[in-house]
Amino acid sequence: MSAPKIIIQILVTGAQIFGKAIFEAGKQAAKNAKHTPQGSLGSDIAGVRNATSGSLTDTLTREHRMTVDEAHLILNLKQGETLENVLKNYEHLFKVNGPRPAPDPPTTGARAGKQPAPPTHSHYLQSKIVRARERIEAEMRVVKDADSTPPPPGTSGNPPVA
Repeated sequence: MSAPKIIIQILVTGAQIFGKAIFEAGKQAAKNAKHTPQGSLGSDIAGVRNATSGSLTDTLTREHRMTVDEAHLILNLKQGETLENVLKNYEHLFKVNGPRPAPDPPTTGARAGKQPAPPTHSHYLQSKIVRARERIEAEMRVVKDADSTPPPPGTSGNPPVA
């Protein structure tokens, strides 16, 4: 066999293998796109997707794109915490994930004249923390409004006596 013929056979075989791999990867991607894991149906991840009823809580979940449970997890709170605790955790987490002031560059020593490493912070985490606070505050407003609404006309605030 001549060298050009061997090179062409290697290229054709490689192209066939590469084509089959791309085809199989495409099939797997289509299969993954259609499949929803059973475990996520009741989880917080699926919470926004499953908020389809017209209830006030589902409306808030769709509006804020976050469930109340997810907001509590982000802010490290338990259900029923006071607004004071919500704000305390919010301020702490927002500050910790915010940009830190750049340190003054050293004028003497081994690092003199070198640029300090840029400060690191997470804008994404800060935005999630803000959204979590907004979601919890919206839920608290709804609960407060529901508690302060007067009873329907024609009924007294007292339970019926048997």
